[in-house]
Amino acid sequence: MEVLNLYSLAHLLIWLFVGRFVFKNWILFLVLSISWELLELVLPYDFAMESWINKVSDVIVNTIGFYFGLIWKIRSKKKS
Repeated sequence: MEVLNLYSLAHLLIWLFVGRFVFKNWILFLVLSISWELLELVLPYDFAMESWINKVSDVIVNTIGFYFGLIWKIRSKKKS
């Protein structure tokens, strides 16, 4: 049972760039992040077949990525 995997890196990078370039709304982030993990419960693809622990870790990784994307956005605005 893997808690982190290659998809975890993809989650981190996606949400890092969303936080930096797309939006900064935490509620929208949580809705999209958790909704995707719930959608994976019914998707018939191999990438969606994972344990509950992995799903929770995906949301944690998403949160870390989004948070650092927002930090990146704030710091880049201070420099300009």
